[in-house]
Amino acid sequence: MEDGRPRPSERLPRVLLLLMTWLLVGVYTFGADFAVLNNGFSIRHERRQVIGSVTRLYLSNTDKSGYVDVPTADIDRFEPDLSAAASAPQITNKLPELILTASARYRLDPDLVNSVIRAESDFDPNAVSRKGAQGLMQLMPKTASQLGVVDALDPGANVDAGTRYLRALLEHYNFNLIKALAAYNAGPQRVDQYRGVPPYFETQAYVARIVRDFNRKKIAEEKTTPAQPAHHNRTTTQSASYSAEAR
Repeated sequence: MEDGRPRPSERLPRVLLLLMTWLLVGVYTFGADFAVLNNGFSIRHERRQVIGSVTRLYLSNTDKSGYVDVPTADIDRFEPDLSAAASAPQITNKLPELILTASARYRLDPDLVNSVIRAESDFDPNAVSRKGAQGLMQLMPKTASQLGVVDALDPGANVDAGTRYLRALLEHYNFNLIKALAAYNAGPQRVDQYRGVPPYFETQAYVARIVRDFNRKKIAEEKTTPAQPAHHNRTTTQSASYSAEAR
């Protein structure tokens, strides 16, 4: 038809051009994946975007500020997170009580333990990582054995041991939360070796994610709770300095 409208054969190249442009922009939306780095570490992310020579890994679908930029050349491959099934893991009814009990026993803020569990397993008591870490607080078999845990997939034993281990790391690093979290993820040897957070994208993203989630809880709590006189609690008084240091 000679009516000025492009024929189907003329429209096809435009469609291909748009598709190629979309691919070059580099926006990808998937379920949760792992970016496996050349150094063997991996970063779990919800979606990713290629920007020039770096790949931006978004750690959450809702928090646009929660991302880490990784040089694309440092990424070996992407793998699906098989633990993220069609439905989100259900939080066990007893979990809030388990967290409160363990937090009170080892004198930690339950919001901190909650944030660690969110980052480690997203509240899935049956989570098992590719490296063998198990349960809600992702205990490695060697660590679980040292902590006297017989079944790392038992929610009560897992939360108790993970909270106890986190408390021990806080004491070891003089209640420096950043170092303690980095050690929980990468191991105390790496933190001691680098005298701080190791230069691993996975560990840096892990620490930032927990601190951001923990701070968000504290800010929300301050908005809904009347001002209270300061209490001289070792863990509570340190949390304010954690927030300031992490921003």
